[in-house]
Amino acid sequence: MIPPCFCYTSLHKNFVTFIFHFILLTPQTLSLDPKFKACEPKSCGKGPEISFPFYLSGRQKSFCGYPSFDLTCDDEQKLPVLGISGEDYLINNISYLTQSLQVVNARASRDPCPSPMHNLTLHRTPFLVNPSYINFSMLYNCSDHPPDDIPTYPLACSGNTSLRSFGVFQREIKGKEKKLPSGSCQKLVHVPVSASGWSDVKLFLDMTYVDILKRGFVLNWTAHSCFLCNSSGGRCGTDDKEFVCLCPDGPKIHDTCSRNDLPPDPNVKLKVGIGAAAGVVGLTAASIFWFVYHRRKTKSYRTSSALLPRNLSSDPSSKSSDVEKAEELLVGVRLFSYEELEEATNNFDPSKELGDGGFGTVYYGKLKDGRSVAVKRLFDNNFKRAEQFRNEVEILTGLRHPNLVTLFGCSSKQSRDLLLVYEYVANGTLADHLHGPQANPSSLPWSTRLKIAVETASALKYLHASKIIHRDVKSNNILLDQNFNVKVADFGLSRLFPMDRTHVSTAPQGTPGYVDPDYHLCYQLSNKSDVYSFAVVLMELISSLPAVDITRPRQEINLSNMAVVKIQNHKLHEMVDPSLGFDTDTRVRQTVIAVAELAFQCLLSDKDLRPCMSHVQETLTRIQNNGFGSEMDVADVNKSGPLVAQSPDSVIVKWDSK
Repeated sequence: MIPPCFCYTSLHKNFVTFIFHFILLTPQTLSLDPKFKACEPKSCGKGPEISFPFYLSGRQKSFCGYPSFDLTCDDEQKLPVLGISGEDYLINNISYLTQSLQVVNARASRDPCPSPMHNLTLHRTPFLVNPSYINFSMLYNCSDHPPDDIPTYPLACSGNTSLRSFGVFQREIKGKEKKLPSGSCQKLVHVPVSASGWSDVKLFLDMTYVDILKRGFVLNWTAHSCFLCNSSGGRCGTDDKEFVCLCPDGPKIHDTCSRNDLPPDPNVKLKVGIGAAAGVVGLTAASIFWFVYHRRKTKSYRTSSALLPRNLSSDPSSKSSDVEKAEELLVGVRLFSYEELEEATNNFDPSKELGDGGFGTVYYGKLKDGRSVAVKRLFDNNFKRAEQFRNEVEILTGLRHPNLVTLFGCSSKQSRDLLLVYEYVANGTLADHLHGPQANPSSLPWSTRLKIAVETASALKYLHASKIIHRDVKSNNILLDQNFNVKVADFGLSRLFPMDRTHVSTAPQGTPGYVDPDYHLCYQLSNKSDVYSFAVVLMELISSLPAVDITRPRQEINLSNMAVVKIQNHKLHEMVDPSLGFDTDTRVRQTVIAVAELAFQCLLSDKDLRPCMSHVQETLTRIQNNGFGSEMDVADVNKSGPLVAQSPDSVIVKWDSK
């Protein structure tokens, strides 16, 4: 046991040391760090102020933002300019809260006859086009005439009077592909245009193509959040491409400045003097108090310690609560060092990329023990990404199911990046095999597809029984091994589902084409949202078509819409993959119809009418074992029509949909 006199002496010494350093370092706090000054928000004269993650080249230092977020100023418009894919885009507005910016092609703003010459390519950039857009296609120097029955927008001054240039909305191009002279044109450029839907096209009929281009569009970006740093009086920046919080007294590697980092005010010297004097007075009073207190305790200790048993336990550790929570969270999960995973992935070699998404990139790696792994590297080590990281670890650690991907471990809290280490599933994703680079009809017969559906449903049923909603069910998140066994992956958007609630109110997240419309409309997430998304996967298995394809006719861009319309109109056969043998194999025909009927029920707009995942899994298992069969009313499969289905708003559901 430590004698009280030792505690007092040590405490007194620490107080004196603190006061000494406080007085010594006070003058340094009166001058701002040069990097903090350099990253003051700037503007181009008009438009939004520019701050992290952007920086104005020539007006702000490059360390004030990320390399791919450099902007310039348009001297004429006095607006910031973003350069992408060989085109300049004027930025009219920036929302740092929603991480979005409204842009318009610079040619459309300063040229009376603008001619964008490059398609917008966002591959390997931190930007993506907001879904609220449609493509306006511009065809240059066409030798053939455009058809009279399709609305076109002439490019009046294209520079070549003998040939014709015009604009047309992309949906019209696909709808009239055989008539449009796109093959006889020298160049075709697609330009995104903000719109609430294809119905807006009617509003554009009275516009010129210049007016259409001036509507612009919205870009979203992914980068480290600056909220905490700004709130603490700092300014965000980078150091060797890594995020730092630039504080008045110097950069901090964490997200906030300490309380004494806030910018000094005009009376700072007076306040520092008062604070120092108060500190000395407080120290003196505290010293007297502790001296008297410990003298009494020492006397009591000397008279009583011989009568007490020796206390072998020490004081609690001085670990911060954050570290304790992190250690508690990661119990049973192996912690990998950054260097170990860097070596396993050959320094995160781009050639080892397995895929990427909104939150990170996945790399193939090989550990020293010979195991092949998939290393998920989250894009930025900021608050939002750290929350994602903790969410995945917490959920995956407690889950054990043969059709769920296994988590081997993750990077330690001290790692420079947030990294997750999963088992490596070697045969790609379901999307790859259905309509991607590995698509091969002979490798995915209907019996294999039905097996995939059953195993995926089994994994989702297990998640729902564990009160977890996957929230991003899609064919890209269904991994396949060499025997086409399912491993459902990517729980980055999963949330622990409260047992005492029927839904969770939250902003819609997920992948276009798979998002539950009821969730998108009411912001109410439930396990029926996964049921809807899984139904889209079922229709992918039946059709081999992607969930979203903007080259399809308007009503068929979303596969879910196409499926509902085809089933209602007794035309399911039109969207079934011909390689499945739907027209020649009775068993295939029966089971495809039964699965489509089940998917139809799962796609109902009213979530309360959809079956639960438990029923979906049981029904699929019966279909797999018996050819078809459930309580559902399936049409005579020997007739030419695929099946008879009622309207999705009036269908009678014959199961407990809770």
